[in-house]
Amino acid sequence: MGTVCNDTHGDFILRGFSDKPYLEKILFGVILVFYCFTLAGNTIVIFVSSKDPKLQIPMYFFLSNLSLLDICFTSSCVPQMLVNLRSPKKTITYSGCATQLYIFLWLGATECVLLVVMAVDRYVAVCHPLRYLTVMRPKVCLQLAVLAWGSGLMQSLIQSTATLRLPFCSQPVVDDFVCEVPALIQLSSADTTYNEVQMSVASVILLVLPLAIILSSYGAIVKSVLKIKSPAGQKKAFGTCTSHLLVVSLFYGSVTGVYLQPKTHYANESGKFLTLFYTVITPTLNPLIYTLKNKEVKGAVIRLWWKTWVSQR
Repeated sequence: MGTVCNDTHGDFILRGFSDKPYLEKILFGVILVFYCFTLAGNTIVIFVSSKDPKLQIPMYFFLSNLSLLDICFTSSCVPQMLVNLRSPKKTITYSGCATQLYIFLWLGATECVLLVVMAVDRYVAVCHPLRYLTVMRPKVCLQLAVLAWGSGLMQSLIQSTATLRLPFCSQPVVDDFVCEVPALIQLSSADTTYNEVQMSVASVILLVLPLAIILSSYGAIVKSVLKIKSPAGQKKAFGTCTSHLLVVSLFYGSVTGVYLQPKTHYANESGKFLTLFYTVITPTLNPLIYTLKNKEVKGAVIRLWWKTWVSQR
């Protein structure tokens, strides 16, 4: 008998690397370690940014938003991923898959917009330093943060709902670790042209356009920095931007490989590793990148640690 495909909502199977049991054992340990570091590193960034008076500036407000986003983003999929790596069934309920899809896409889209906001913040700081605190005042920062979270939520509500309306087989096997749009579209037995066009448009709006804005911002930053005559001044100006550029490169480099080529062999095979990269590795690296390359954050961590140590004696 052939596989029955209808609108019934049964459990989904997240295949992952189930055909490579030895790899799953390794991945379980690696992902668990990275997840613990993600929670610890991003929590420290949020705590330090909120407690240290020297970090009460727009840059660290957005960095705290990014850290909170990374904690929620990984937590939306990694616990289920760890359970499935240790379980022979590798199932997730329909409601669990739908919830994961909505949250995963919401937070992923939010990060795309938030990285643009952070690039604009760096542009104002470097190109218009005297007007920085006037332009990026607290109300504006809050509005930009709401814009990022709100636009991500809107995108998720539209695209996740359209994806979940597709008919799936009675026991659908998702060729991925998480319930995300490309894998679910590929799984459906119906005509998915509309969903593919919708995803392509969303990819242009949330990936291509933001990346163009970020690159344009940094193009203007480079021109402005090169006008600084002091080498020390140039180094300091570039130093405030390199961390963000590295984070952008890691996130966009992996996400575009999944969402801009959903139907190819590349997306089926290497796409799994790319999914692991932007869901597990990137959120771990982000706080390390910002703290290791940022003297202000390192100084704030040391001051907070010293203050805590002294108060306990």
